[in-house]
Amino acid sequence: MRHGTAIAGIGLMTFLALVGAAFARDAQFGAHMWVLFFVMLASGIVLMRKTSFAPARPVDPSAYMDGPVQYGAIATLVWGIVGFLVGVVAALQLAFPDLNIEPWFNFGRVRPLHTSAVIFAFGGNALIATSFYVVQRTSRARLFGGDLAWFVFWGYQLFIVMAATGYLLGITQSREYAEPEWYVDLWLTLVWVAYLVVFLGTILKRKEPHIYVANWFYLSFIVTIAMLHVVNNLAIPVSLLGSKSYSAFAGVQDALTQWWYGHNAVGFFLTAGFLGMMYYFVPKQVNRPVYSYRLSIIHFWALIFLYIWAGPHHLHYTALPDWAQTLGMVFSVMLWMPSWGGMINGLMTLSGAWDKLRTDPIVRMMVMAIAFYGMSTFEGPMMSIKAVNSLSHYTDWTIGHVHSGALGWVGMISFGAVYYMVPKLWNRERLYSLRLVTWHFWLATLGIVVYAAVMWVSGIQQGLMWREYDEQGFLVYSFAESVAAMFPYYVLRALGGVLYLAGALVMAWNIVMTILGHERQEEPIGGAVPAPSLQPAQ
Repeated sequence: MRHGTAIAGIGLMTFLALVGAAFARDAQFGAHMWVLFFVMLASGIVLMRKTSFAPARPVDPSAYMDGPVQYGAIATLVWGIVGFLVGVVAALQLAFPDLNIEPWFNFGRVRPLHTSAVIFAFGGNALIATSFYVVQRTSRARLFGGDLAWFVFWGYQLFIVMAATGYLLGITQSREYAEPEWYVDLWLTLVWVAYLVVFLGTILKRKEPHIYVANWFYLSFIVTIAMLHVVNNLAIPVSLLGSKSYSAFAGVQDALTQWWYGHNAVGFFLTAGFLGMMYYFVPKQVNRPVYSYRLSIIHFWALIFLYIWAGPHHLHYTALPDWAQTLGMVFSVMLWMPSWGGMINGLMTLSGAWDKLRTDPIVRMMVMAIAFYGMSTFEGPMMSIKAVNSLSHYTDWTIGHVHSGALGWVGMISFGAVYYMVPKLWNRERLYSLRLVTWHFWLATLGIVVYAAVMWVSGIQQGLMWREYDEQGFLVYSFAESVAAMFPYYVLRALGGVLYLAGALVMAWNIVMTILGHERQEEPIGGAVPAPSLQPAQ
C-alpha cells in the first residue's frame, strides 16, 4: 500500500499530540499540542484520500525528482505573502499602537512571527527548492534517498506551522530571537539532518566529476546552520509534557551565543545559501558563464572563514570583553572585500549581455538583488565600526540595513529564481506575462527604497536625539519625545511594506497563470524587435 509508512508516522504523531494535549503540564503546551493534533489529523485524512492499492509506477532513475521543487516554489510564494503581510501589520502597529490586539496579536508576538515567516518560511523554502533543483542539474543525478526529499519538504512545513503558532501563543525561549521551544527545535533538527543527507548524498552519487560552486555555497549553508541551531538552542526542558525549558547559557555568554548564532544566520542562511542561488540562476538567465570561476572559489573560502567571527560586533559597549568586541569589528570590516568580490563576479557575468537589462525584467530583478547585496555588505561592515555603532545601535538605522538586505538581496534573487524555474518545472514555454514581472520589479524596488530610506533618516534622528545634552548635562529629549517624532517615518515604512507586498501579489498571479498554462500576448519589452525570419536566397 502506497504511503503506508507516511500514514503510520502521521498516526504516531497524532497519538503523541493527543497525549501531550491531555496530560500537558501547562496550558500553552496543551494548546500547542492541540494545534499539532489537528494538523496531523488533517494530513492523515488528505493522505488517506490519495492512497492507492495499485502498485507504484517504476521510477526512472535518470529522471530528476522535481515534485518537491514544484511544491517548494509554491510554498515560497505562499509563505512570502504571509510574511510580508504580517510585516505590514507589525509596521502599522508601531505607527498606530491601538492595532495591538491582546494577547495573541500584540507587537511582541507579531514581530518574531514576521521575522521567522520571511527568513525561515519564505527564505527557507526558496533555499530548499532551489538547492534541490540546482544540485540535480549540476550533478546530473536524481535526488538521493527516494522519498526523503518529500519528508524534508513536509517536515519543514510542519516546523513552520508549529513555530508560527508557538509565537502567537507566547511559547518561545524568550531570548533575543524568540526561538521556538525545545520540542519544535528537536523536530527541526531531524528535518535538517534529512536535508543534509539528501543534498550531500546527491553530490556523492553525481555523474558530473566537478562540484559546481553553487553547490559549495548551498552545502556550507546547510552544515553551518545545523551547527548554529544545535549550539544556540541547547536547552534543558523542565518536563516532557511542558513548554518550559532552561537555556544552557546565561549572562554575557548567552548574549555572545545569541549573536554568534544571529549574525551567522545572516551570513550562512541569508548570504551563503542565496549566493548559491546567484551563481546558478544569474548565468542561466543571461546565458553567459560565470565571469570568473577562480574568483568564485576565493569568494567562497574567504566568506565562510571570515563570517563566523563577526557576531560580537552586535555587542559593542556591553559587558562583553573589549577584545571580543574588537575581534568582531575587525573581521566584519575584512568581510567587505570578499563580499564585494562576489558582487563584482555576479555583475560582470553580464559582460556581453548588458542589453538584457532593457529587454528582460527577470535579469533586471537579479541585478537589482546583486546591487542590494553589495550595498548591504558595505553598510554592515561600516556599522560594525565602534564610532559608527555608537550612533546606529538600537536605532531604526539597523532596521533599514536589515531590510535592504532581506528584501533587496534575499527577496529579489528568490523572485528571480522562481521566475526562472516555474516555466521549466511545469513545461511551459514562458511565463504568463513579462509585463507583470516588470510591474513586480518596480513595486518591489520602490517599496525597498522607501522603506530603507525612511529608516536611515529615522534611525540617525533617533541616535542624535538620544545623545543630545543641554549645557547642564541633562538629556534634551525624553525617550517618549523621540518615539513621537518617529510617527511620519513609521507611516512611510508601512507604505513601503505595502508596495513590496503588492509586488508579491502580482507575482503570485503571474505564477499561478503560468502553472495553469495560460499565455498573455504582449508587445516586446524595451522596444526590442524580434529577429526577422530567414528567407530563401533568390
